Amino acid sequence: MNRFKGVSTWLLVILAVAGLTMTGCVTAKPKPGEVFSCVKESKLDKTIAPEAQLEDFSCVFKEKWGSETLHFNVAIKNVSNTDQRFKVNIFLDNGKAVGGLLPRKIKKGLLKPGQTAKYVYPVKNMDKQPKAIMLIVKTMEK
Repeated sequence: MNRFKGVSTWLLVILAVAGLTMTGCVTAKPKPGEVFSCVKESKLDKTIAPEAQLEDFSCVFKEKWGSETLHFNVAIKNVSNTDQRFKVNIFLDNGKAVGGLLPRKIKKGLLKPGQTAKYVYPVKNMDKQPKAIMLIVKTMEK
């Protein structure tokens, strides 16, 4: 009778490990330099201005500040009829946030209709994938 108790315990452990692996609870961190989707679409809360179109929103781990750090790749296209400048804010579930202006500097002018501006936003002391993200893209007043 004890023999069956031991077999059933091992069988239960194997099934539990297999179940966790299949459901994605045991996930590997993406390799440095490998571009990946930051979060599932259901965990991404987006608020995008009507003058903007999100062309790219992806993540990559790169070397920065002495460790592998999360970077957000952001590309915004101006779909309005006038020149624009956009403000990008990215808020993470752990309280961290990054953002800035696109285009960063306006010496060469604002973003013309149909043009796309890109920037990579690093997140200091972030060495793992976020669980949820809030992305806000607004237009700046002229």
